[in-house]
Amino acid sequence: MSLVQIASLLIVLAAVFGTINYLFFRLPASIGILLGALLTSVGMMIFDAFFPGFGLADRMRQVVSGLDFSEALMEGMLGLLLFAGALHVKVADLRSQWKMVLLMATLGVALSTAVVGYAFSWVTGLPVAVALVFGALISPTDPVAVLGILQAAKLRKSLETRIAGESLFNDGVGYVVYLLLVSIAFPDGTAEGHGTSLSQVVVLFAREAGGGLIAGVVLGYLVFRVMRHIDEPALEVLITLALAFGGYELASALGLSAPIMAVSAGLLIGDIGARKGMSERTWKYVEAFWSMIDEILNAVLFMLIGFEVFAVAFKTNYLIAAVIAIGLSLVARLISVAVPILLLRQRVDFGNGTIPIMTWGGLKGGISVALALSLPDSEAKPMILAATYCVVVFSILVQGLTVGRLAQKVGQ
Repeated sequence: MSLVQIASLLIVLAAVFGTINYLFFRLPASIGILLGALLTSVGMMIFDAFFPGFGLADRMRQVVSGLDFSEALMEGMLGLLLFAGALHVKVADLRSQWKMVLLMATLGVALSTAVVGYAFSWVTGLPVAVALVFGALISPTDPVAVLGILQAAKLRKSLETRIAGESLFNDGVGYVVYLLLVSIAFPDGTAEGHGTSLSQVVVLFAREAGGGLIAGVVLGYLVFRVMRHIDEPALEVLITLALAFGGYELASALGLSAPIMAVSAGLLIGDIGARKGMSERTWKYVEAFWSMIDEILNAVLFMLIGFEVFAVAFKTNYLIAAVIAIGLSLVARLISVAVPILLLRQRVDFGNGTIPIMTWGGLKGGISVALALSLPDSEAKPMILAATYCVVVFSILVQGLTVGRLAQKVGQ
Protein backbone atom coordinates (compact mmCIF):
# COMPACT_ATOMS: atom_id res chain seq x y z
CA MET A 1 0.00 0.00 0.00
CA SER A 2 1.19 3.52 -0.81
CA LEU A 3 1.51 6.19 1.87
CA VAL A 4 -1.61 7.93 0.60
CA GLN A 5 -3.60 4.66 0.68
CA ILE A 6 -2.45 3.93 4.23
CA ALA A 7 -3.33 7.45 5.40
CA SER A 8 -6.73 7.22 3.70
CA LEU A 9 -7.45 3.85 5.34
CA LEU A 10 -6.48 5.13 8.79
CA ILE A 11 -8.67 8.23 8.48
CA VAL A 12 -11.65 6.19 7.24
CA LEU A 13 -11.31 3.63 10.05
CA ALA A 14 -10.89 6.34 12.69
CA ALA A 15 -14.04 8.05 11.40
CA VAL A 16 -15.96 4.75 11.47
CA PHE A 17 -14.92 3.88 15.01
CA GLY A 18 -15.51 7.45 16.15
CA THR A 19 -19.03 7.36 14.75
CA ILE A 20 -19.76 3.98 16.37
CA ASN A 21 -18.51 5.32 19.70
CA TYR A 22 -20.64 8.47 19.41
CA LEU A 23 -23.78 6.52 18.56
CA PHE A 24 -23.40 3.53 20.86
CA PHE A 25 -20.53 3.57 23.41
CA ARG A 26 -20.75 7.26 24.38
CA LEU A 27 -17.24 7.07 25.86
CA PRO A 28 -14.55 9.76 25.66
CA ALA A 29 -13.56 9.83 21.99
CA SER A 30 -10.04 8.41 22.39
CA ILE A 31 -11.14 5.57 24.66
CA GLY A 32 -14.12 4.71 22.49
CA ILE A 33 -12.01 4.51 19.33
CA LEU A 34 -9.39 2.37 21.08
CA LEU A 35 -12.08 0.05 22.41
CA GLY A 36 -13.69 -0.27 18.99
CA ALA A 37 -10.39 -1.11 17.29
CA LEU A 38 -9.45 -3.56 20.04
CA LEU A 39 -12.80 -5.37 19.91
CA THR A 40 -12.54 -5.57 16.13
CA SER A 41 -9.04 -7.04 16.41
CA VAL A 42 -10.11 -9.61 19.00
CA GLY A 43 -13.11 -10.50 16.84
CA MET A 44 -10.80 -11.14 13.89
CA MET A 45 -8.61 -13.38 16.05
CA ILE A 46 -11.61 -15.39 17.25
CA PHE A 47 -12.85 -15.74 13.66
CA ASP A 48 -9.39 -16.90 12.61
CA ALA A 49 -9.33 -19.50 15.40
CA PHE A 50 -12.56 -21.07 14.11
CA PHE A 51 -11.84 -20.57 10.41
CA PRO A 52 -8.02 -20.72 10.04
CA GLY A 53 -8.28 -21.30 6.30
CA PHE A 54 -9.03 -17.62 5.71
CA GLY A 55 -5.71 -16.57 7.28
CA LEU A 56 -7.31 -13.34 8.52
CA ALA A 57 -5.03 -12.90 11.52
CA ASP A 58 -1.87 -13.43 9.45
CA ARG A 59 -3.02 -10.88 6.90
CA MET A 60 -3.72 -8.33 9.63
CA ARG A 61 -0.31 -8.95 11.19
CA GLN A 62 1.30 -8.22 7.83
CA VAL A 63 -0.70 -5.01 7.48
CA VAL A 64 0.06 -3.88 11.03
CA SER A 65 3.76 -4.67 10.74
CA GLY A 66 3.84 -2.79 7.44
CA LEU A 67 2.51 0.37 9.12
CA ASP A 68 5.59 0.66 11.39
CA PHE A 69 3.74 2.10 14.38
CA SER A 70 6.94 3.16 16.11
CA GLU A 71 8.18 5.27 13.19
CA ALA A 72 4.73 6.69 12.47
CA LEU A 73 4.38 7.94 16.05
CA MET A 74 7.91 8.92 16.98
CA GLU A 75 8.85 10.51 13.64
CA GLY A 76 5.50 11.70 12.33
CA MET A 77 2.72 12.28 14.85
CA LEU A 78 4.45 12.89 18.18
CA GLY A 79 5.84 16.34 17.44
CA LEU A 80 2.44 17.62 16.34
CA LEU A 81 0.64 16.04 19.30
CA LEU A 82 3.08 17.41 21.87
CA PHE A 83 3.06 20.87 20.30
CA ALA A 84 -0.75 20.88 20.23
CA GLY A 85 -0.96 19.74 23.85
CA ALA A 86 1.56 22.30 25.10
CA LEU A 87 -0.15 25.06 23.15
CA HIS A 88 -3.15 24.90 25.49
CA VAL A 89 -1.19 24.82 28.78
CA LYS A 90 -0.54 28.32 30.08
CA VAL A 91 2.93 29.11 31.42
CA ALA A 92 1.39 31.09 34.30
CA ASP A 93 -0.49 27.99 35.49
CA LEU A 94 2.60 25.84 35.01
CA ARG A 95 4.80 28.32 36.87
CA SER A 96 2.68 27.98 40.00
CA GLN A 97 3.21 24.20 39.93
CA TRP A 98 6.79 24.11 38.64
CA LYS A 99 8.34 22.45 41.69
CA MET A 100 6.01 19.47 41.53
CA VAL A 101 6.25 19.22 37.75
CA LEU A 102 10.06 19.32 37.88
CA LEU A 103 10.32 16.65 40.57
CA MET A 104 7.78 14.39 38.87
CA ALA A 105 9.50 14.70 35.49
CA THR A 106 12.94 13.90 36.92
CA LEU A 107 12.95 12.21 40.32
CA GLY A 108 9.57 10.60 39.64
CA VAL A 109 10.73 9.04 36.37
CA ALA A 110 13.95 7.82 37.99
CA LEU A 111 12.16 6.24 40.96
CA SER A 112 9.55 4.56 38.78
CA THR A 113 12.16 3.23 36.37
CA ALA A 114 14.17 1.74 39.22
CA VAL A 115 11.18 0.19 41.01
CA VAL A 116 9.69 -1.36 37.88
CA GLY A 117 13.06 -2.44 36.49
CA TYR A 118 14.45 -4.21 39.52
CA ALA A 119 11.12 -5.80 40.47
CA PHE A 120 10.42 -6.96 36.89
CA SER A 121 13.91 -8.46 36.72
CA TRP A 122 13.34 -10.35 39.97
CA VAL A 123 9.95 -11.66 38.82
CA THR A 124 10.83 -12.63 35.24
CA GLY A 125 14.53 -13.42 35.49
CA LEU A 126 15.45 -10.86 32.83
CA PRO A 127 18.85 -9.16 33.20
CA VAL A 128 18.57 -6.05 35.33
CA ALA A 129 19.78 -3.77 32.52
CA VAL A 130 17.10 -5.10 30.16
CA ALA A 131 14.37 -4.88 32.81
CA LEU A 132 15.39 -1.29 33.52
CA VAL A 133 14.74 -0.49 29.86
CA PHE A 134 11.20 -1.76 30.38
CA GLY A 135 10.96 0.41 33.48
CA ALA A 136 12.06 3.46 31.51
CA LEU A 137 9.61 3.02 28.65
CA ILE A 138 6.61 2.31 30.92
CA SER A 139 7.27 4.97 33.59
CA PRO A 140 6.48 8.27 31.83
CA THR A 141 2.85 9.21 31.58
CA ASP A 142 1.69 9.78 28.02
CA PRO A 143 0.67 13.41 27.34
CA VAL A 144 -1.51 12.30 24.42
CA ALA A 145 -3.56 9.98 26.64
CA VAL A 146 -3.49 12.26 29.68
CA LEU A 147 -4.48 15.54 28.03
CA GLY A 148 -7.29 13.95 26.06
CA ILE A 149 -8.88 12.21 29.02
CA LEU A 150 -8.28 14.89 31.69
CA GLN A 151 -10.70 17.20 29.91
CA ALA A 152 -13.52 14.74 30.58
CA ALA A 153 -12.39 14.02 34.16
CA LYS A 154 -13.11 17.63 35.30
CA LEU A 155 -10.32 17.82 37.87
CA ARG A 156 -9.59 21.01 39.79
CA LYS A 157 -7.32 23.38 37.88
CA SER A 158 -4.19 23.01 40.03
CA LEU A 159 -4.33 19.22 39.89
CA GLU A 160 -4.99 19.18 36.16
CA THR A 161 -2.00 21.48 35.60
CA ARG A 162 0.27 19.22 37.66
CA ILE A 163 -0.70 16.08 35.77
CA ALA A 164 -0.67 17.77 32.35
CA GLY A 165 2.62 19.57 32.95
CA GLU A 166 4.26 16.46 34.29
CA SER A 167 3.10 14.36 31.34
CA LEU A 168 4.42 16.90 28.84
CA PHE A 169 7.92 16.96 30.33
CA ASN A 170 8.40 13.47 31.77
CA ASP A 171 7.71 12.10 28.31
CA GLY A 172 10.80 13.79 26.89
CA VAL A 173 12.90 13.00 29.96
CA GLY A 174 11.75 9.37 29.94
CA TYR A 175 12.65 9.05 26.26
CA VAL A 176 16.21 10.24 26.94
CA VAL A 177 16.52 7.80 29.87
CA TYR A 178 15.20 5.04 27.62
CA LEU A 179 17.85 5.77 24.97
CA LEU A 180 20.61 5.74 27.59
CA LEU A 181 19.49 2.43 29.08
CA VAL A 182 19.04 0.82 25.66
CA SER A 183 22.62 1.74 24.77
CA ILE A 184 23.74 -0.03 27.97
CA ALA A 185 21.47 -3.08 27.77
CA PHE A 186 21.87 -3.65 24.02
CA PRO A 187 25.35 -2.32 23.16
CA ASP A 188 25.46 -4.24 19.87
CA GLY A 189 21.87 -3.50 18.88
CA THR A 190 21.97 0.26 18.57
CA ALA A 191 23.74 2.52 16.15
CA GLU A 192 24.20 5.32 18.66
CA GLY A 193 27.37 3.98 20.18
CA HIS A 194 26.87 5.86 23.47
CA GLY A 195 29.36 5.30 26.23
CA THR A 196 28.22 3.68 29.43
CA SER A 197 30.33 5.52 32.01
CA LEU A 198 28.54 7.77 34.48
CA SER A 199 30.16 10.93 33.14
CA GLN A 200 29.18 10.09 29.57
CA VAL A 201 25.61 9.33 30.64
CA VAL A 202 25.35 12.66 32.48
CA VAL A 203 26.78 14.60 29.53
CA LEU A 204 24.48 12.84 27.06
CA PHE A 205 21.41 13.44 29.23
CA ALA A 206 22.27 17.12 29.68
CA ARG A 207 22.87 17.54 25.94
CA GLU A 208 19.68 15.87 24.81
CA ALA A 209 17.27 17.12 27.50
CA GLY A 210 18.81 20.56 28.04
CA GLY A 211 19.52 21.01 24.36
CA GLY A 212 15.95 20.14 23.46
CA LEU A 213 14.65 22.70 25.95
CA ILE A 214 16.95 25.44 24.66
CA ALA A 215 16.15 24.61 21.03
CA GLY A 216 12.41 24.82 21.71
CA VAL A 217 12.69 28.17 23.48
CA VAL A 218 14.99 29.67 20.85
CA LEU A 219 12.95 28.49 17.88
CA GLY A 220 9.69 29.44 19.57
CA TYR A 221 11.02 32.91 20.35
CA LEU A 222 12.24 33.45 16.78
CA VAL A 223 8.84 32.43 15.42
CA PHE A 224 7.15 34.71 17.95
CA ARG A 225 9.27 37.67 16.80
CA VAL A 226 8.31 36.97 13.18
CA MET A 227 4.61 36.63 13.98
CA ARG A 228 4.56 40.01 15.73
CA HIS A 229 4.98 41.64 12.31
CA ILE A 230 2.25 39.61 10.61
CA ASP A 231 -1.51 39.77 10.89
CA GLU A 232 -2.66 37.09 8.48
CA PRO A 233 -4.35 34.13 10.25
CA ALA A 234 -3.77 31.54 7.51
CA LEU A 235 -0.06 32.40 7.24
CA GLU A 236 0.45 32.37 10.99
CA VAL A 237 -1.19 28.97 11.26
CA LEU A 238 1.23 27.78 8.58
CA ILE A 239 4.17 29.25 10.51
CA THR A 240 3.21 27.37 13.70
CA LEU A 241 2.88 24.17 11.65
CA ALA A 242 6.36 24.76 10.24
CA LEU A 243 7.69 25.27 13.77
CA ALA A 244 6.19 22.00 15.00
CA PHE A 245 7.31 19.95 11.99
CA GLY A 246 10.62 21.61 11.19
CA GLY A 247 11.70 22.14 14.78
CA TYR A 248 11.06 18.50 15.67
CA GLU A 249 13.11 17.25 12.72
CA LEU A 250 15.89 19.78 13.36
CA ALA A 251 16.18 18.73 17.01
CA SER A 252 16.31 15.05 15.97
CA ALA A 253 19.03 15.78 13.41
CA LEU A 254 21.10 17.64 16.02
CA GLY A 255 20.82 14.78 18.53
CA LEU A 256 18.62 16.78 20.91
CA SER A 257 15.39 15.70 22.57
CA ALA A 258 12.77 16.46 19.93
CA PRO A 259 9.82 15.83 22.32
CA ILE A 260 11.14 18.38 24.83
CA MET A 261 11.74 20.81 21.96
CA ALA A 262 8.12 20.45 20.80
CA VAL A 263 6.76 20.98 24.32
CA SER A 264 8.86 24.06 25.12
CA ALA A 265 8.11 25.66 21.73
CA GLY A 266 4.39 24.95 22.14
CA LEU A 267 4.33 26.45 25.62
CA LEU A 268 6.03 29.63 24.41
CA ILE A 269 3.77 30.12 21.39
CA GLY A 270 0.62 29.25 23.34
CA ASP A 271 1.41 31.75 26.09
CA ILE A 272 3.67 34.64 25.07
CA GLY A 273 2.92 34.21 21.38
CA ALA A 274 -0.83 34.24 21.97
CA ARG A 275 -0.69 37.35 24.18
CA LYS A 276 1.92 39.46 22.39
CA GLY A 277 2.45 38.01 18.94
CA MET A 278 -1.05 37.44 17.57
CA SER A 279 -4.28 39.33 17.26
CA GLU A 280 -7.33 37.84 18.93
CA ARG A 281 -8.65 36.83 15.52
CA THR A 282 -5.42 35.04 14.62
CA TRP A 283 -5.26 33.20 17.96
CA LYS A 284 -8.76 31.84 17.39
CA TYR A 285 -7.64 30.47 14.03
CA VAL A 286 -4.46 28.97 15.50
CA GLU A 287 -6.27 27.46 18.48
CA ALA A 288 -9.02 25.97 16.30
CA PHE A 289 -6.50 24.53 13.84
CA TRP A 290 -4.38 22.83 16.49
CA SER A 291 -7.43 21.55 18.35
CA MET A 292 -8.56 19.89 15.14
CA ILE A 293 -5.08 18.42 14.49
CA ASP A 294 -4.99 17.15 18.07
CA GLU A 295 -8.37 15.43 17.81
CA ILE A 296 -7.68 13.86 14.41
CA LEU A 297 -4.25 12.51 15.33
CA ASN A 298 -5.55 11.32 18.70
CA ALA A 299 -8.28 9.35 16.93
CA VAL A 300 -5.81 7.76 14.53
CA LEU A 301 -3.27 7.02 17.27
CA PHE A 302 -5.71 5.31 19.63
CA MET A 303 -7.13 3.29 16.76
CA LEU A 304 -3.61 2.14 15.88
CA ILE A 305 -3.02 1.10 19.49
CA GLY A 306 -6.08 -1.11 19.26
CA PHE A 307 -4.81 -2.81 16.10
CA GLU A 308 -1.28 -3.24 17.47
CA VAL A 309 -2.59 -6.26 19.38
CA PHE A 310 -1.71 -8.22 16.23
CA ALA A 311 1.98 -7.39 16.82
CA VAL A 312 1.94 -8.86 20.34
CA ALA A 313 2.67 -12.50 21.22
CA PHE A 314 0.33 -13.68 24.01
CA LYS A 315 2.05 -16.73 25.50
CA THR A 316 1.05 -17.85 28.98
CA ASN A 317 4.27 -16.68 30.65
CA TYR A 318 4.04 -13.36 28.82
CA LEU A 319 0.48 -12.82 30.08
CA ILE A 320 1.55 -13.62 33.64
CA ALA A 321 4.40 -11.14 33.32
CA ALA A 322 1.96 -8.58 31.88
CA VAL A 323 -0.45 -8.89 34.81
CA ILE A 324 2.45 -8.49 37.23
CA ALA A 325 3.69 -5.49 35.22
CA ILE A 326 0.33 -3.75 35.63
CA GLY A 327 0.63 -4.03 39.40
CA LEU A 328 4.27 -2.97 39.38
CA SER A 329 3.55 0.09 37.24
CA LEU A 330 0.84 1.21 39.67
CA VAL A 331 3.07 0.69 42.71
CA ALA A 332 5.92 2.53 41.00
CA ARG A 333 3.56 5.35 40.05
CA LEU A 334 2.39 5.63 43.66
CA ILE A 335 5.98 5.91 44.88
CA SER A 336 6.93 8.41 42.17
CA VAL A 337 3.96 10.59 43.19
CA ALA A 338 4.21 10.20 46.97
CA VAL A 339 7.92 10.99 47.33
CA PRO A 340 7.82 14.42 45.60
CA ILE A 341 4.65 15.32 47.52
CA LEU A 342 6.29 14.39 50.83
CA LEU A 343 9.31 16.52 49.91
CA LEU A 344 7.14 19.54 49.05
CA ARG A 345 4.24 19.24 51.46
CA GLN A 346 5.63 21.88 53.85
CA ARG A 347 5.67 24.51 51.08
CA VAL A 348 2.86 23.47 48.74
CA ASP A 349 -0.83 22.94 49.44
CA PHE A 350 -1.82 19.79 47.54
CA GLY A 351 -5.43 19.43 48.65
CA ASN A 352 -7.48 16.31 49.27
CA GLY A 353 -6.91 13.18 47.24
CA THR A 354 -3.85 14.40 45.33
CA ILE A 355 -1.84 11.19 45.74
CA PRO A 356 -4.58 8.72 44.68
CA ILE A 357 -5.78 10.94 41.81
CA MET A 358 -2.29 11.56 40.43
CA THR A 359 -1.43 7.88 40.84
CA TRP A 360 -4.53 6.63 39.05
CA GLY A 361 -4.45 9.50 36.54
CA GLY A 362 -0.91 8.73 35.37
CA LEU A 363 -1.98 7.13 32.10
CA LYS A 364 0.34 5.31 29.73
CA GLY A 365 -0.14 5.44 25.98
CA GLY A 366 1.15 4.96 22.48
CA ILE A 367 4.65 6.26 23.20
CA SER A 368 5.36 3.29 25.47
CA VAL A 369 4.14 0.86 22.80
CA ALA A 370 6.23 2.61 20.14
CA LEU A 371 9.37 2.40 22.28
CA ALA A 372 8.78 -1.29 23.01
CA LEU A 373 8.35 -1.99 19.29
CA SER A 374 11.59 -0.14 18.49
CA LEU A 375 13.70 -2.27 20.85
CA PRO A 376 16.49 -4.27 19.22
CA ASP A 377 15.48 -7.88 18.51
CA SER A 378 16.23 -10.12 21.48
CA GLU A 379 14.69 -12.93 23.52
CA ALA A 380 13.33 -10.35 25.96
CA LYS A 381 11.56 -8.18 23.38
CA PRO A 382 8.33 -10.27 22.97
CA MET A 383 7.79 -10.36 26.74
CA ILE A 384 8.48 -6.64 27.14
CA LEU A 385 6.15 -5.81 24.24
CA ALA A 386 3.33 -7.96 25.66
CA ALA A 387 3.74 -6.45 29.13
CA THR A 388 3.88 -2.91 27.74
CA TYR A 389 0.77 -3.39 25.60
CA CYS A 390 -1.27 -4.79 28.49
CA VAL A 391 -0.19 -1.99 30.84
CA VAL A 392 -1.15 0.63 28.24
CA VAL A 393 -4.56 -0.91 27.45
CA PHE A 394 -5.36 -1.31 31.16
CA SER A 395 -4.25 2.25 31.81
CA ILE A 396 -6.41 3.79 29.09
CA LEU A 397 -9.53 1.63 29.40
CA VAL A 398 -9.67 1.09 33.17
CA GLN A 399 -7.86 4.07 34.70
CA GLY A 400 -9.00 6.50 32.01
CA LEU A 401 -12.66 5.63 32.50
CA THR A 402 -12.57 5.78 36.31
CA VAL A 403 -10.22 8.64 37.21
CA GLY A 404 -13.07 11.16 37.11
CA ARG A 405 -15.19 9.12 39.52
CA LEU A 406 -12.18 8.60 41.78
CA ALA A 407 -11.64 12.36 41.91
CA GLN A 408 -15.24 12.91 42.96
CA LYS A 409 -15.07 10.17 45.57
CA VAL A 410 -11.87 11.21 47.35
CA GLY A 411 -12.87 14.88 47.35
CA GLN A 412 -10.86 16.90 44.87
